[in-house]
Amino acid sequence: MEKAIAYYRVSRKKQEASGLGLDAQRYAVEGFARINRYKIVNDFLETESGKRNERPGLRAALKECQIQNATLLIAKLDRLSRSVAFIAALIESKVAFKAIDAPFAEPFTLHILAAVAEKERKDTAYRTVIALAAAKRRGVKLGKYSAVLAKKNKRLSKRFANKMKPVIKELQAKGYTTMRAITKELNKAKIPTYRNKNCKWHLATVFHLLHQINSK
Repeated sequence: MEKAIAYYRVSRKKQEASGLGLDAQRYAVEGFARINRYKIVNDFLETESGKRNERPGLRAALKECQIQNATLLIAKLDRLSRSVAFIAALIESKVAFKAIDAPFAEPFTLHILAAVAEKERKDTAYRTVIALAAAKRRGVKLGKYSAVLAKKNKRLSKRFANKMKPVIKELQAKGYTTMRAITKELNKAKIPTYRNKNCKWHLATVFHLLHQINSK
């Protein structure tokens, strides 16, 4: 079996915490790997907008591909980037990668798909600006309540991370060091999540928890 590195990207913290979008990506990537006899030896999750090309998580995934001589697997081409220049640079880096939504696409086709995704991003941004301007003209106060709520949620999330830190450290000491292994053990022990005591842990929620624990 060929080695593969899975790369997942979600655009917003809300998606990261809830698993929205991530589960579908994992289902697509793991299904493709199983059918095409790839062995996923590691996976990377990143929360970043598709319009940004600065991706430490993706850089780490590409470096791991070079070390392991592995293929990078992603669910959709726009999970990498919605920038034509970024996709072109990736192709020229010589790291083998497969986009599950276009697994047999040639470089020329990938450039076209990236151009379409880039135009879609710009069109969406333009529509958002127009909608916000119209709401402002109607007298709608934008962002005030959301900012207060975000600050409160950040504080509560950090408090939960501090509470979970000893649990995570204990699991890591026992040899459960990957996000996948930690996720499995947390669910096995039926340890409640931050959002809901009856919810299962997902790769995204564990990633967020580890990020909170390791951040200053």
